[in-house]
Amino acid sequence: MKMIQLKTKFWVDALLRRAESGLAAAYVIRHGDEDAGAVLVKVSDLGGQATLFVPARDENGERIWTRHRQGPLPEAEVDAYCLRRADDDPDIWVIEIEDRAGRHFLTEPVADF
Repeated sequence: MKMIQLKTKFWVDALLRRAESGLAAAYVIRHGDEDAGAVLVKVSDLGGQATLFVPARDENGERIWTRHRQGPLPEAEVDAYCLRRADDDPDIWVIEIEDRAGRHFLTEPVADF
């Protein structure tokens, strides 16, 4: 069975709308490839700390999210990681969600390894 891949821009737009409807601020920090770019989701607590969610695949090939290291981390450290990833992958997106409660608004499972 062939999996249908959702275009990245459509997925990002939906994430931004979910965050905004939850009264969080959400921004596209880096615009990547609209069709198939990977997405990093940074959640800032507005107190200098952030958690970064990175995409992964589970044992069935379904998309899940994992935390980049156990966080939250200093926001500057998360930003530096995002810049390094963007240098390596020009198609990558970086989305920032500002939410004091630390909500990520992802609908796919988030694995806590």
